[in-house]
Amino acid sequence: MKKLFCVLFKKDIRMMLSGKFFFIAFGSLVIYTLFINFGYVNFMNDKLYNVYVYDPEGTRQEASGAAGKAGEVKAVASREELDAALSADTNGVGIDASLSTPKIVMYAGSEKVDRHRADYARSLLVLRSRYSAQPYPRSGSRHSARVVGTNTRELKQKKEMCCELLFIEIVAVGFLGIASVLFKEKQMGVIRVHAILPLKRSLFILAKLVVFLLSDLVFAALMTALNVGINGAGDILPAMLVQTGILSIIMALTGFGCAMLLPDFRQFSLAYLVIAVFASVPVFLSANTSVKMAWIDWHPFYQIYMGLKGACFGTPVIRPSYYILCACGIGLLFAAVWTAFRREMGKEG
Repeated sequence: MKKLFCVLFKKDIRMMLSGKFFFIAFGSLVIYTLFINFGYVNFMNDKLYNVYVYDPEGTRQEASGAAGKAGEVKAVASREELDAALSADTNGVGIDASLSTPKIVMYAGSEKVDRHRADYARSLLVLRSRYSAQPYPRSGSRHSARVVGTNTRELKQKKEMCCELLFIEIVAVGFLGIASVLFKEKQMGVIRVHAILPLKRSLFILAKLVVFLLSDLVFAALMTALNVGINGAGDILPAMLVQTGILSIIMALTGFGCAMLLPDFRQFSLAYLVIAVFASVPVFLSANTSVKMAWIDWHPFYQIYMGLKGACFGTPVIRPSYYILCACGIGLLFAAVWTAFRREMGKEG
């Protein structure tokens, strides 16, 4: 059995080489790395919100470390000038310190973003009230602030984009890659030949799963090392490879099953579009924007994506129920794929 598995494994490697699969994966790795390090980081390295302060009695003090790449802190001479500045800079945040209790003034956006803008403005200034020796009130002032994690702003951006692109790549490669190999084997009559060979049907499936799993793990390791750094990747890579492996197996099995059920690659492309939209759009909307969906916690790809993101930031999933559900899902997918493959071989035989 081991010898037959090695033969099938080598055959799949040759098929992927002839289909330029590894060349495309290497090209994607180069493009993603260049985009993260020279495109995305520079694009996101803009100034934060400008803060405009109306403080007629001079009670404000700039917090230490407020300068640099942060948004500017600008003093205005009157409330009218404060309103005019915010009209010209609608992303800016105003602080009216002429009142007994300083007041945040800004144009409203989403609730979550507005809270971040207000907290950011407070973080740049230390205001003391004219009537109290207490510091300017901050949100959650009963709790003292503390530094969480060691990620710099640039490293955080790299990790976030590395995680998102890795998720997209695994979803696309696992699904389209295995399908392209299977449709090519159908045209060459490989399925018909395997139908009469005395070998276990599961070996054919396992060989392909192992090939794509190993290629995805290598891709994830290289992408993490190139974008996060070798030193930083050493701590997070084991957990990231676990999440990558789970996603890789699920997408490879899904692609295998669709390739067995659909007659040609054109129909398969439509199925890929539906699955890709289902797998990515709700996940990225819920994880990266203020759009929240009540059912998103039941979305399997959302849980995997958050597991991958948590691993990337050093907080891997430790819930046993998560891995039990993943194992059960993979087992059900494998059983469905095995049934579809057996049916296809029956047609060919």
